[in-house]
This record gives sequence, C-alpha cells and structure tokens, in this order.
Amino acid sequence: MDPDDWPLAHLRLRYDGVELRPVADDDLGELARLLPDDFEHDPRAALLPWLDLAGNRRRLLLQNVWRARGTWSSDSWVLHLVVLRDGRRVGVQTLEADDFPGVATVDTASWLVREVRGRGVGVAMRSAVLGLAFDHLGAVAAVTSAREDNHASLGVSRRVGYTDNGVSLNASGSGRAVLQHLRMTAEQWRASGRGTGVEVSGLEPCRPWFGAATR
Repeated sequence: MDPDDWPLAHLRLRYDGVELRPVADDDLGELARLLPDDFEHDPRAALLPWLDLAGNRRRLLLQNVWRARGTWSSDSWVLHLVVLRDGRRVGVQTLEADDFPGVATVDTASWLVREVRGRGVGVAMRSAVLGLAFDHLGAVAAVTSAREDNHASLGVSRRVGYTDNGVSLNASGSGRAVLQHLRMTAEQWRASGRGTGVEVSGLEPCRPWFGAATR
C-alpha cells in the first residue's frame, strides 16, 4: 500500500511492552477468532437470522473495521488498533472522534482476550492512545463509558486518571443497562505523567487525516 494513499497504515504506538497499529485485513481472521464471548456488540445492530450470535458478533467486528476506513474524514474518524503483546494479537483498542477540529474530544473502546487481563495490558493500551490524542493531536478531553457492572473496564479508566461524569440508561441484549460515563482533561492527563512513556511513530503524514494541525 502506498503510504501517500493511506498513511494511517504506518502509524505505530508503543507503551510499557505493548504495541498498537491500525487493524489490517490480515489481522481480521485472527481477531474474529479471538473475540471474547463477553464482548457486547452494539445492541442497535441488526442480527442476520442465518447466523448464530457468535457469528453475528464476528461479522460485526469485520464490518466495523471496514466501515471505519470507508467513512473516515478529518472531522470524524474511528481508528481501530490491533494490540500486540510479545508480538501476539491480544485485542483491539479504538480511538474515535466526532467534529475533532471543533471540540477536540476523543472517545475510546476496547476488548482483550481473557488470558492477558489483569496484567496491565488494558492500562498500557489506553495510555498509548491517550498519549497520541493529548500529546500529539491536541485533544483537550477524552471520554469513555462502560456498564456499571464492567468493573475491569471502569478500573482501567480510573487507574489511568478518568473521573466519573454521570450515568445514563442504554438498551442491551439483556434489557436496560446503566452506563457509567467518565472524562479526563488534558491537564489531568499531563498531571498523571503517563505520557512520557508513550512512543508514537509514523504520525506526521497522518496529521491532516485526524484534523490535527501540522507541526
């Protein structure tokens, strides 16, 4: 792939033994196989009746990656990154923004295979994308949400430095769910000191694609 046509493919993030790079088509088969059974798909997504739930969830994973590429703009974008630990795929970290030039706020989502949970990988991958957003793209705030019973995700967010930012109700496959919202400012991120360990490469040609100023 010509770097001038899609420079995002060459973006790399590293932090605390974890590497992140944009999901490529060659990753999709393995990621679909690794998708944990507790990953909750978007409840608004239509399920194809000839596929079982697991098949629909794998299909939605593929479509989400393709949709993100096909609808990318410098105002609104969704960056899906494969998470590598010791060279092995272990999950996906997503960073997204809507009207980034206007509001300079990012959102995150992620999943990890069960066998690496509780080992600091979740904190490392979130720190990596926050370092990209705050220290390189000029974000002023980051938000995230998780079900109130998703203690692992909420624990990662609070450990990184987010603070609670209200709750809301959301439809889910098992009925209404309470979502806990969290927020972090650029000042809170810099006070955490985590950004000093985040390594970013291949960013310069990508800046205009993120709606970020060219240095």
